[in-house]
Amino acid sequence: MQPSPNPVYFVPPTVNQPTQMMSFVDSIKNVLINNYAGFSGRASRSEYWWFSLFSFLAGFTTSLIDATLFGWEMTDPTYLTWLLQLAIILPGLAVSVRRLHDSGKSGWSILIVLVPCVGFIVFLIWLVQDGQPNDNMYGSVPTNII
Repeated sequence: MQPSPNPVYFVPPTVNQPTQMMSFVDSIKNVLINNYAGFSGRASRSEYWWFSLFSFLAGFTTSLIDATLFGWEMTDPTYLTWLLQLAIILPGLAVSVRRLHDSGKSGWSILIVLVPCVGFIVFLIWLVQDGQPNDNMYGSVPTNII
């Protein structure tokens, strides 16, 4: 049997995700230290969702501390929780915009959440979907390496 004149080479499929997942600690470092207010570039799913988990856990913890210090009735201002929210609102917006960039959408697409009922669902679907497999106008595929 003779080899075919045009051999077919195996070309691996384009993977539409970074080569490795970003860790919890790396995600927090990248969002809070490297890209605190960085709205340009792209953010992988792991970076976004690890930071979201951190935000939830930090908010829950500061709420418990506030409740313990100032009373469970929550009639007093929750000082620690407000300070935390002020500290992470800008990086939270920035990582959300970079996550939209990973899907090839403009950062202004975040305003879809203002549409009643459906806006948040559409926004959540955009955050969950895979990023574009190739470089796009917002940058190269995130490497998840700090």
